[in-house]
Amino acid sequence: MLCAVQIFNNPNIQFKSENFIVLSNIAWMYLLHAFYREKNIEYRYYKMAGTRKRFDKTKKGAYKYWELERCLDCDESPIDNVTSSNLKFLIGLRHEIEHQMTTKIDEYLSARFQSNCLNFNLYIKKLFGEKYGIDRHLSISLQFSTIDEEQANELKKFTDLPKNIASFINDFDDKLTEELYNDIRFSYRVLYVPKSANRKGQADKVIEFIPANTPEAEGLNKEYVLIKEKEKKKHLPSGIVQLMKAKGYENFNMHHHTKLWQTTNARDPNKHLGVLVENTWYWYDNWLEIVEKYCKEKRERFTP
Repeated sequence: MLCAVQIFNNPNIQFKSENFIVLSNIAWMYLLHAFYREKNIEYRYYKMAGTRKRFDKTKKGAYKYWELERCLDCDESPIDNVTSSNLKFLIGLRHEIEHQMTTKIDEYLSARFQSNCLNFNLYIKKLFGEKYGIDRHLSISLQFSTIDEEQANELKKFTDLPKNIASFINDFDDKLTEELYNDIRFSYRVLYVPKSANRKGQADKVIEFIPANTPEAEGLNKEYVLIKEKEKKKHLPSGIVQLMKAKGYENFNMHHHTKLWQTTNARDPNKHLGVLVENTWYWYDNWLEIVEKYCKEKRERFTP
């Protein structure tokens, strides 16, 4: 895991995300193998031959051990549901990238990588003791650039990602509950606010922790919610209408869209089809699919 982090933080290394995903996957797999071995839980593949176990082996005669996903699906797995979702996201992403080169996914997914690191450090200490913690080896990474809101928004447009990877990310996120999606164990987001020091000593702190019950924290939390909601791809109602028109449903208009979401109660928060941000309602991709299906069913009505 330290190697995964070192590679990701190294400015001279290419394919940072690809390396991080593969190495962290191995680290977690070894961690769970160690846990199952300690608990005397069999983590090798086998078939029963009568009352005896016949273990699966490679062509060279080595035992076939569980891969990470099988380790997570075991009933005795010590990993919580949110952390497991973070890991299964990275496993799925690895399947998408292992056969082709990708570009610029580092910026999109760094929050999920950060959670992965924090989760690993938590569990290695929880399962095997504080002396195995890796946090003592790490420090804050220095940056050569600042990040403004316009730049952050550009990073979230998915325009330069391969179609299969962008599709995987959106499909995976759409299946998550809002509670799980916003959990820091799944994706660890940090709000950076440039701040002038009020007194000597403060200027030496890159990160300052603010108590949760202070007015300052309350104001920052409101901004933090907006940052989290900006991560998911969203559409304005007018944008959905234009997309439907571009697909040939030229008679579909804003009135039809409004009637559709009203009759289906699509703004119900439990349906996770959209979100209210600063008094403006945005729709997710899963609602866009529902609208397109509706237009297809009413094709005669909406096509010239």
